[in-house]
Amino acid sequence: MTRWKEISRGRSGSEYAARFDQLAASGADVHGEAHLVTAFAPTGARVLDAGCGTGRVALRLAELGYDCAGVDLDPSMLAVARSRGPEIPWYERDLASLTLPDEAPFDLIVAAGNVMPLLAEGTGPAVVANLAALLVPAGALITGFGLDAAHLPIPEPTVDLPGYDAWCTAGGLTLEQRLGAWDGQPYDENGYAVSIHRLAPKD
Repeated sequence: MTRWKEISRGRSGSEYAARFDQLAASGADVHGEAHLVTAFAPTGARVLDAGCGTGRVALRLAELGYDCAGVDLDPSMLAVARSRGPEIPWYERDLASLTLPDEAPFDLIVAAGNVMPLLAEGTGPAVVANLAALLVPAGALITGFGLDAAHLPIPEPTVDLPGYDAWCTAGGLTLEQRLGAWDGQPYDENGYAVSIHRLAPKD
């Protein structure tokens, strides 16, 4: 069982989406992840929202002209995503065994919302390898997650940056840049990191 399933029991996708709707209505910017993606992939690029939840990131990127798909294991979350973006392919899949045979490779994969710390124990390397396998040569994987209890919905961190970088290295990905937030501020060991790793180009 993923750690997300453990902490989300009783919480519906509509409740989760409502929280972000309220934030947006108050004037908060709830699209930082999507806006950062635009700095690493041109309009029209193929983007996979991995651990997409209610589809917030993919929906915004689709509005901006990107060719998006989303994948998540939570059917309640995906029900919201499908209702809000029926034109986008949404897949109910476990990232630890993910294949998308009907999809062409992606230029960029984004995993926001503490996807990596909330994976089932021991599955991180397989998840990253599966995502890397879905990228085009020189494609990017962008992830953001908390590194301490203050930035996580669980009591203790389950992966640190050296550990995550090791997963990426094993999957053929190289660290290109590390930021401290989705708004692009520099990483300063503030308890949250956004990491951009890139697959090697073909020779």
